[in-house]
Amino acid sequence: MNIHEHQAKELYRQYGIPTPDGFAAFSVAEAVEGAKKLPGPIWVVKAQIHAGGRGKGTFKEKDAGDKGGVRLAKSIDEVKTFAEQMLGKTLVTVQTGPAGKVVNRIYVENGSAIERELYLSALVDRASSRVAFIASQAGGMNIEDVAHDTPEQIHTMTIDPATGFEPFHGRKIAFALGLKGDQVKACGKLIENLYRMVIEKDMSLLEINPLIVTKDGKLICLDGKMNFDSNALYRHPEIVAYRDLSEEDPAELEASKHDLAFIKLDGNIGCLVNGAGLAMATMDIIKLYGEEPANFLDVGGGASKEKVQAAFQLILADPSVKGILVNIFGGIMRCDIIAEGVIAAAREMAIKVPLVVRLEGTNVELGKKLLRESGLKIIPADDLDDAAKKITQEVKKAA
Repeated sequence: MNIHEHQAKELYRQYGIPTPDGFAAFSVAEAVEGAKKLPGPIWVVKAQIHAGGRGKGTFKEKDAGDKGGVRLAKSIDEVKTFAEQMLGKTLVTVQTGPAGKVVNRIYVENGSAIERELYLSALVDRASSRVAFIASQAGGMNIEDVAHDTPEQIHTMTIDPATGFEPFHGRKIAFALGLKGDQVKACGKLIENLYRMVIEKDMSLLEINPLIVTKDGKLICLDGKMNFDSNALYRHPEIVAYRDLSEEDPAELEASKHDLAFIKLDGNIGCLVNGAGLAMATMDIIKLYGEEPANFLDVGGGASKEKVQAAFQLILADPSVKGILVNIFGGIMRCDIIAEGVIAAAREMAIKVPLVVRLEGTNVELGKKLLRESGLKIIPADDLDDAAKKITQEVKKAA
């Protein structure tokens, strides 16, 4: 689960992490009122969407100005103008795709006198089973470009969960960032508080780009991108309260109501699979045979007939789907239950695109028998390779 920058900065303040003062605004009047509460003389007006690259983004609307989603205002009147230009407009960035995202809220923040821009992030490193901090003196830039072009500028440090944060961790990051004097001590406290926040809030990602050094030598977190482990949200109602449903894909939001793992993709073959690994393999083999998957969809290990029907509804709601591949390995899940769900969905929704079903595992013969006797136009497959061949051939035939 993602949150907005202004919400991330609320968490910063709770953990004693330095960040500029600011106010979230859902209207032009709120933006002006917030700016008046800040000392100025420079204010920063930031579009709030769940995507990076806002500063370099462009708005679709002609009346939205041409300065991107992060703008410096030198007066209250400029704050008002920028708020009018941003709110309700569609911002397109490298991470939103061409469709962009509508800006429903903005953040008005006090300006900062920037001396240096640095990069700092923390994430769960699966290879080491630790929280890893990534630091670079090349802040304010696309970190992917830095890693590709000048990897020597990227420094990584992991923290052993058995010991937790130790002072040398802070010093190591400080030296990697080229900090000196009192800044080293300030960096140590910053890393300690960030690590505590990441652990206590079950974050999977924290990114600060840029972390700045001000002209008077202070460290300030000027940005905040946070992602939380969805599986741990039951422990954090205060984080769930930050959820902005308007930022989520409607199909993925609907999938979450049925406890389905669903991600919309750009292909034309809908996939209904149980198990994340098998779902990935299914998408790979579809690509191997020259077509593209329309989604990642994992119905889980104990899906009911109703859950399978809900999965079909999600797939068929996508007009780009020209065929459906059901690939089920019944371990915990029974193949006859899947077959019943497939049959019920096919009858209820009058599926008109080719449907290939591959079943294997518990009660597989009963499942296949139900499909054969259903009277529906369901194409059986013996294995995954056979299933991929058949669905891609059917889609190409219908094109």
